[in-house]
Amino acid sequence: MTKITLEGIQEAASTFIIDSPLNTIVELDSLQLFDVPLIAAADAFDPLFAKLKEHEVVGPQHRMPQEWLEGAKSVVSYFLPLTKRVREANRKLGVAAREWMYGRYEGEQFNNSLSNYLVKFLENAGIRAIVPVMDSRFSVVNRRSNWSERHVAFIAGLGTFSLNRSLITAHGSAGRIGSIIVDAAIDPTERQYTAIDEHCTKCGACILRCPPLAINEQGKDNAVCSDYLSRVLARYRPRYGCGKCQTAVPCEACIPQAQKNTLCKNN
Repeated sequence: MTKITLEGIQEAASTFIIDSPLNTIVELDSLQLFDVPLIAAADAFDPLFAKLKEHEVVGPQHRMPQEWLEGAKSVVSYFLPLTKRVREANRKLGVAAREWMYGRYEGEQFNNSLSNYLVKFLENAGIRAIVPVMDSRFSVVNRRSNWSERHVAFIAGLGTFSLNRSLITAHGSAGRIGSIIVDAAIDPTERQYTAIDEHCTKCGACILRCPPLAINEQGKDNAVCSDYLSRVLARYRPRYGCGKCQTAVPCEACIPQAQKNTLCKNN
């Protein structure tokens, strides 16, 4: 087995993102969907994985890493930041911008392609790997899955939750998330936070941005949000999306500073 580091996985993922034609939408004037990713790793035996089984967190249906892959030792989690062009297009109020819908639909197809590429990269190094959300055992019942990408990313040190339940990373909340379970030990990323919502300033900007009014000071009503997305899908099938709470807000492309309710500089 070849020794694999997080830096090596980062390099492989970044190369794929730069070179893959799937990251470019030709019909939208060669729109690039994603910038290079943030990647982190968690110990597969981190006690926080067991906590995800609690009803008030995700639920008892959430699988442990070892329930997906026998001999699991680490979980690699990554965040794909949407490019500035995609984010800027979606800052206008109203229905999601066309660029954002491509980022949601074609973007998830690209996300899956990246996961498959990284699995092959790891397998070539003699490492067994599995992508839970692409496994036949993956399921979502009543909007609760048996593998939560956002919660896994939190455990891996990528970011904390916002009022609208997005994950705020060092590159903001506008993007896609993926994860891979491996049977190799990878040095875990140190979490730079303790509270589940530490990066959120509770500024309320996302409340005003939400078209179906699904967000308030207590959080987000997932049912209201989901119903709205279903209506958008019915109109624009196969693409859909919203993302208004992730754009034109302080956490769009960075971790917002306390008492600062403006978009990050240069983003």
